[in-house]
Amino acid sequence: MPPFFFIQPLFLKDSNWGLISYFSENLLTKISMYTPPHYQNNDIHEIKDFLAHNSFGILINIVDNKPWGTHIPMELETDGNGRDVLVGHIAKANPQWKSFDDASEVLCIFNGPHAYVSSSWYKEEEVPTWNYIAVHIYGTLKVMDEEETMQSMHRLVEKYEKGSKNPISLKNMSQKTLRQVKGVVGFQILISDIQATYKLSQTRMEDHSKIIAELSERNDPGSQAIAKKMEDSNS
Repeated sequence: MPPFFFIQPLFLKDSNWGLISYFSENLLTKISMYTPPHYQNNDIHEIKDFLAHNSFGILINIVDNKPWGTHIPMELETDGNGRDVLVGHIAKANPQWKSFDDASEVLCIFNGPHAYVSSSWYKEEEVPTWNYIAVHIYGTLKVMDEEETMQSMHRLVEKYEKGSKNPISLKNMSQKTLRQVKGVVGFQILISDIQATYKLSQTRMEDHSKIIAELSERNDPGSQAIAKKMEDSNS
């Protein structure tokens, strides 16, 4: 059994993925996510709420001079100095952790709902598009010790077990089972920059009611969530 929340790493090697533009030969270069001004969200309280409900993201750094990403939960927390941090862990079998460096920045990507928007819903001729919510976070990563890692796992499990019919607790597990913590590497990321894109047809306000109505008729969760977000932004 893999230790705790081990997720298969994603190795990004094709420049067609787009993310390659974030990387130079030996380090992660901070380049802003492309976001037209009308799609930028600078409401830190709304962004923090988004992160609290969409904590499963992609941690990206450099491994052997190439971009490496791992899909993992990263929880937004506050450190002992009141600073915003992301906390998570990866399997020690994942070579990504060997390139963790306190002096370099990492990129964390969090995706929210998204939905295809047909231009047949517009009053005027135009090409179709895609509405979505995405947040990029930059920060410096620090490896946590075993005790800190275990404490973070307790918090993680307690948060997500609340909705379970028969919630479990790490407090009730044997020391033999909990020794799996030795197979992971815990980390804390001190946040240096947050960039949020909320693309919700802000440039087509005259078509909002039609777009919302059409999205609401779809059965997929993404369309439903985008319709609700557009409706809330109009209120």
